[in-house]
Amino acid sequence: MGYEEALRVYRQVDTLRALESAPPHRLVLMLMEGAERAIACARGHLLRAEPGLKGAQIGRAITLIEGLRGGLNHAQGGAIADNLNALYLYLQERLLVANLESRADVLDEVAGLLRQIRSAWETIDPQSNLGEAVPNVEPASPAP
Repeated sequence: MGYEEALRVYRQVDTLRALESAPPHRLVLMLMEGAERAIACARGHLLRAEPGLKGAQIGRAITLIEGLRGGLNHAQGGAIADNLNALYLYLQERLLVANLESRADVLDEVAGLLRQIRSAWETIDPQSNLGEAVPNVEPASPAP
């Protein structure tokens, strides 16, 4: 195993450890920050005309946003959770457009919206009930 591969494995294990021990409020922030990083990387790949790498990073951002959607607790979060779900779906759709049409402006739009959501989320006290009402960190029950 080469140095680069060893470093990649270390980062992956370190990230998994951080995710397993993160409280729900921090986990949501980690997903948002990861999506923002992936979008920034995708933008760089788009500008350097690297379509495969651009697509991989956009796919990563879509997956992270799907994690945010999957963590919404609609029973406790009510209208807030419903609105976030619709917004996350919109972001995913825009990322698909950005990938298919190689549009940096759409990546910028999504990144800006994510920053706004993250900024609002950062103002929530992790100990408050609101911080627990939106994310649902319990595994989803299988459909009957």
